[in-house]
Amino acid sequence: MKPWNTLFLLFSLLSGVIAAKPSADRFQKYQAISRSSPIDLDSAAFEELTTGPRDYYAAVILTAMDSRYGCLMCREFEAEWHLISRSWNKGSKPDGLKVVFGTVDFDQGKSVFQKYMLQTAPVLLMFPPTVGPFAKLEADPARFDFTGPMNADQLYSWISRHLPDGPKPPLVRPVNYMRIVSGITILLGTITLFTVIYPYVLPIIQNRNIWAAISLIAILLFTSGQMFNHIRKVPYVAGNGQGGVSYFAGGFQNQFGLETQIVAAIYAVLSFSTIALAIKVPRMEDAKGQQLAVLIWGGVLFGTYSMLLSVFKFKNGGYPFYLPPF
Repeated sequence: MKPWNTLFLLFSLLSGVIAAKPSADRFQKYQAISRSSPIDLDSAAFEELTTGPRDYYAAVILTAMDSRYGCLMCREFEAEWHLISRSWNKGSKPDGLKVVFGTVDFDQGKSVFQKYMLQTAPVLLMFPPTVGPFAKLEADPARFDFTGPMNADQLYSWISRHLPDGPKPPLVRPVNYMRIVSGITILLGTITLFTVIYPYVLPIIQNRNIWAAISLIAILLFTSGQMFNHIRKVPYVAGNGQGGVSYFAGGFQNQFGLETQIVAAIYAVLSFSTIALAIKVPRMEDAKGQQLAVLIWGGVLFGTYSMLLSVFKFKNGGYPFYLPPF
């Protein structure tokens, strides 16, 4: 029995060597082609690459690049797929771990699409080795379907999960020199522009009246309820049920968009009237003109405040006070 056992062992080793040699030859053949980019495969090359026995992984993406197929995702992901292949081929890999990256376009591989009954593209097929230290019992490929926009990092992570544990080559994106140059140019242009206009802009920035006007406008917007409108998404106006339009909403928890604008205008008139009476009128040198200005601005202040009270009374029907003429 021992001679027969020895003969059987030698036959098994010889078969493994014979099977491994064509697999190694195929890997060397395709690896020589795939130095920096995935291999463009047709149906025959795809069958040769994926037919067992093989001691390498084969990651093949099936795509449809021609514009008549309308596969926008295929064209968008092409550069990312090249990035994955280039990063793997140029990076340091564990001993014995072999991966070949390929691409099958629909025009050159219709039979491949028919074989796997594919109706959409792109689709990635990951074939495990059938012999060698990383061989798997199930030789069926793992399939990744693109369901939305995808980048190289996401797909590379999926590929890494189907490879043996251990260090993998990092995904390295090429340096975008055009972006760096553009950024430096924009920065230098901004500095130059700021240096040129600085003497003219500085007096404007330091003007107290401008900052006072900006502050006053901001205060009027916020106190009139503009933030409430943005948060609640209130309507601009509403019908009053009688064929007309309501500009003010009843109650303190409701308001319309036009209502806040009217209230902001009332606040603005009251503010400018007060500022005129406090600052502008006392500086007038003509006594009669000063008296007339006091009467005018006082009347504007009184009438506008009367309007504000009428709006308040409309919002709260139980409020008992008012000022004529409103």
